[in-house]
Amino acid sequence: MKIVVIGGTGLIGTQLVKQLAARGHQALAASPSTGVNTLTGEGLAAALEGAQVVVDVANAPSFEDRSVMDFFETSGHNLLAAEARAGVRHHVALSVVGTERLQDSGYFRAKLLQEKKIAAAKIPYTIVRATQFLEFLGAIAQSGTEGQTVRLPTAHFQPIASDEVATAVAGVALGAPVSGMVEVAGPERVGLAVLVGRYLSAIGDPRTVVADPQAPYFGVRVNDQSLTPGERAWIGTVGLEAWLARQ
Repeated sequence: MKIVVIGGTGLIGTQLVKQLAARGHQALAASPSTGVNTLTGEGLAAALEGAQVVVDVANAPSFEDRSVMDFFETSGHNLLAAEARAGVRHHVALSVVGTERLQDSGYFRAKLLQEKKIAAAKIPYTIVRATQFLEFLGAIAQSGTEGQTVRLPTAHFQPIASDEVATAVAGVALGAPVSGMVEVAGPERVGLAVLVGRYLSAIGDPRTVVADPQAPYFGVRVNDQSLTPGERAWIGTVGLEAWLARQ
């Protein structure tokens, strides 16, 4: 089966292409670096020719409010239109757990728009919402850093290793469309400040983590429900310590 992975040269896309190819499928990594640009439409028709499934794991190059909205609006329109012309039978998109609960953020407003466009299109689809990647813990720490202090929320989250996200997305891509959403998350539900503190300690980072219930998460106030999945989520097996041991 031919499966086109939009964003196929990124963190998730690279692993996804490898996993799909290992299962015997024709997995095409589509990104500007391979001549496929969903913003301009360049190379899109040729890439989708003969594809049964398209998996969109691409992310915006800029998280500035206007730029990120323009990216997901334009990219989504071009991609879905090209898929309809090519006769694609399953559109899979990677999104974020809690998107509808984080609408004070321009990024999550853009992601919600992307999800709505997919649901409104006539192509059978599945949206995979994942929790934060363990690979992003350093960026989360940096977002709350002032000098040698890292101030982060006490709110719970449930981060997941990127390779487990790729595994979950691969399984969805090879299955039937659900015309809805599935959630994937890591095995440990824990406070943001607590887990980032463990991460920094494990890598020998001397910064001090302060748990502050009022601290924002990338500019947005969060609570224990904001970033955590529902009861039917697909749960991975790799926690922080196991992930660190593999690095």
